[in-house]
Amino acid sequence: MSDANVARVVDRLRQQVADLHRELVRYALVVWTAGNVSARVPGEDLLVIKPSGVSYDELSAESMVVTDLDGTLVEGDHQPSSDTEAHAYVYRHMPEVGGVVHTHSTYATAWSARGEAIPCHLTMTADEFGGEIPLGPFARIGDDSIGRGIVETLRSSHSRAVLMQNHGPFTIGADAKEAVKTAVMLEDVARTMHVARQLGPTVPISDDDVTALHDRYQNVYGQRADDERR
Repeated sequence: MSDANVARVVDRLRQQVADLHRELVRYALVVWTAGNVSARVPGEDLLVIKPSGVSYDELSAESMVVTDLDGTLVEGDHQPSSDTEAHAYVYRHMPEVGGVVHTHSTYATAWSARGEAIPCHLTMTADEFGGEIPLGPFARIGDDSIGRGIVETLRSSHSRAVLMQNHGPFTIGADAKEAVKTAVMLEDVARTMHVARQLGPTVPISDDDVTALHDRYQNVYGQRADDERR
C-alpha cells in the first residue's frame, strides 16, 4: 500500500480498536486498565494496540498506538500495552490472525488459576471452539514468552481461545472484532460450566458430534453473502 493508504487504514483501525475496548467494558470482561485489544494492519508489519496503563474512560482513537511486529513503538504518544510483545509474536507466527484480545474476565481466569482446560460439554463450546478450550503454560509478562505459549497451544487446537495458566484468556480472530466476540463467548462458556459443576458431574459431547457442530456453526450458521437464509 502507498503511505497515504497505510495511514488511512491505520486511522480506521485506531477507531475500531478504541471502540472494541468499550465492548470489553460493556461485557464486564475487564476492570480498571487491565486487558487489551489489538489489530493487525493488513499487508504491513504493523499492529494497533491499547496504550499501557490508560483508563478505559480515557481511551480514544488518538490514544491508540502503532508498533511493528517486534512490539517496538512506531507511532503514538504513549507506551504500548505490556502485552504488546505477546500480541506481536502471535501475528508473526500466525499470519491468518488479524486480531488478538486479552482479558482477565472472572470465570475464564478462574479456570486458568485452577490450571484446567474448559471441557467441551456444551454445544456452544463445540460450535465456537471446536472442542475443549485449552490451557496454555505459565509465562512471565514483559516479553514474548506469553506469545510463544499462545501459539504453541493453539497450533494443536481448533480453539481460538487459550487460558494462559495463572494469568487469563487470550483470544484470536480473523480481525479484532471477531477476537472480541470470541472473548465474550469464552466468558459465557466458562461461567456456565462453573455453574454446572456446582450441580454435579457434567456430560461430555462425543468427538463426532463436536466435529459436526463446529462445522455447521462455522460454515452454515448465520447469513451468507448471497443473503440465503440458512
